[in-house]
Amino acid sequence: MIGERITMWLTRRKLWIPALFLLLSSLQRAAPESATPRYDDCAPRLCGGQEVRFPFWIIDRQPSYCGPPAFALTCLNDTGALFLTVLNIKFYVLRIFYSNSSVHFTLGDANDPCAFLLGTNTSGFFPFNVSDSNKRIFFLYNCSGSESAIPRSYQNMSCPRVKRVMFGGEYDPVRTRSPNPNCTVGVVPVMGDSNISAGINYTALLRAGWMANYTARNCSKCAASGGRCGYDANNTSTWQGSICICPNGVHLGSCSGKKNSHRTLLAAGTAGSAGLLALTCAAVFLVRRFTKSQRNSTLSRNISSSLKDSEIQDHFQTHVFSYDELVEATDCFDSSRELGDGGFGIVYKGKLRDGRTVAVKRLYGKNYKKVEQFMNEVKILSLLRHQFLVSLYGSTSHRSRELVLVYEFVPNGTVADHLQGRRAAERILTWPMRLRIAIETADALAYLHAVDPPIIHRDVKTTNILLDDGFRVKVADFGLSRLFPADATHVSTAPQGTPGYVDPEYYQCFQLTGKSDVYSFGVVLVELISSKPAIDLRREKIEVHLANMAIAKIQNHELVDLVDPELWRTSDEAARMRIAMVAELAFRCLQSDGDRRPAVKEVLEGLVAIENSACDSGDKAEDAANWLRDDASLMHNVAMCSPDTVAGKWVSQSTASCASQ
Repeated sequence: MIGERITMWLTRRKLWIPALFLLLSSLQRAAPESATPRYDDCAPRLCGGQEVRFPFWIIDRQPSYCGPPAFALTCLNDTGALFLTVLNIKFYVLRIFYSNSSVHFTLGDANDPCAFLLGTNTSGFFPFNVSDSNKRIFFLYNCSGSESAIPRSYQNMSCPRVKRVMFGGEYDPVRTRSPNPNCTVGVVPVMGDSNISAGINYTALLRAGWMANYTARNCSKCAASGGRCGYDANNTSTWQGSICICPNGVHLGSCSGKKNSHRTLLAAGTAGSAGLLALTCAAVFLVRRFTKSQRNSTLSRNISSSLKDSEIQDHFQTHVFSYDELVEATDCFDSSRELGDGGFGIVYKGKLRDGRTVAVKRLYGKNYKKVEQFMNEVKILSLLRHQFLVSLYGSTSHRSRELVLVYEFVPNGTVADHLQGRRAAERILTWPMRLRIAIETADALAYLHAVDPPIIHRDVKTTNILLDDGFRVKVADFGLSRLFPADATHVSTAPQGTPGYVDPEYYQCFQLTGKSDVYSFGVVLVELISSKPAIDLRREKIEVHLANMAIAKIQNHELVDLVDPELWRTSDEAARMRIAMVAELAFRCLQSDGDRRPAVKEVLEGLVAIENSACDSGDKAEDAANWLRDDASLMHNVAMCSPDTVAGKWVSQSTASCASQ
């Protein structure tokens, strides 16, 4: 209240500008001189015989202004090992080649070649790209059924989940269709001789690691002038926040260049306080001068101008494309190149100047909300690497005339296309493929929920599940996703998402949890077994929502009326049993009370158990049956290996509590 009166008094007397100036000046004078970058701090360091210099720097040995965050390395004093940590995975640096901006990486446990295979989806990460000088190894994993179709060129590999492995010659990041429809194929880069043929030592190849190229500011001008390149996180207007630290202070470009006007870097707390006070005074000014609509417009412009291109490229770790390049890539966003559209924008097929085929999403309009969703998707996807998540190649600047995102091109459309859309008549998705889609989607969601901090997708649906050339899953569209505090049970936020998929408890309580994604995924499971859309106004009123329809059919032992007739007709008894098991799992996911739903990790485990089960497979079928029997007796007394597995009357708990967790 006192603060408001002071602000009003200053505003009425037009004294807020000089008062703010004096306040900021006094704060700047009070900033500690020790925050100034020191020349000796950023001198090259040795770790295990490897010289570490800009853009790389060593955590705990050098301050953060010695290099960009993406190049921070850790040096183990006892072993001299040097590594980079990305998403809690350690990438060991065997050698840095500064002359051609490349690094020789290997994964942590060099005695376990399987670790390399399981880590292949993180072999390329900004600002490092897998070098074309590598060779590649193909490996088959998650195999089921007969392996008779696997070519003899694939050798046996004694790794968990990995069945066969083959040396594939020159490295090519484009994935190849699996030679066996019952297996998933992966590709890992390795260093090796292209003349390798018979008798390949795959363990040695995997231990040798791979080469990666990196992009960083050229430091030669600064170094030639006697300076050392550094990084100023508070001044990202220059590319990569680059500065030249010289014996006589900080300069821009070189020691003979212009002196940095911000020689003393304000301590974080002081700068934050000054910024907060400045924003408070500015807010008072805006309230008095503009209408509500003008204020919203200004807010959008202020946020847009405060987000610099270097923040996208450095902090969000992704490439910034020029708008003109993407216009060229899509033939001026020609309608013939449209792949689809949704609530946030139209997706086009494009070809970049480097020859890559990409998917280009052009967002509708450009306002505060669109900029927020745009930056949210860039932030999340730039930090994630998983085989079942779509890869973000980059975006335009937020200051571009339009907001555009660039993704890897996924050629086989969406799951919705194949279930209810333009490709449904082709009947490509067999039951094993549908079950595999469910497993891979659950795998992606489990990964999102397991990272630190966890990520809630918030828009899980079949139109956001893409299929690549081998019909492997790529989960997409993170515009609504939320970073979830690790120690929180829920986040209070206004409901957003797609009708038919949104958690009813989320609507009722405005509390977003990991179980919200589980509910949406339950709808996806029902779509996979029924081929019906989540919302269909042509159905009876009580069945417009597929989730309601599914719960009613399962409770009334009418599963056959829910399942896709053609899918049921062409399935044998073992497949029908698995369909029934997936229906039971969907039933659990669709409980109105979030506490009664399984966690997504449990859902994944259940789906894997179902895939491995059959009535004649003994322990595996019993394992799946035991997993599906809920402790709360949602589905008790069900004979899991019976064709009448859904004959029992199941009870759906419909009461949801909004009590704070």
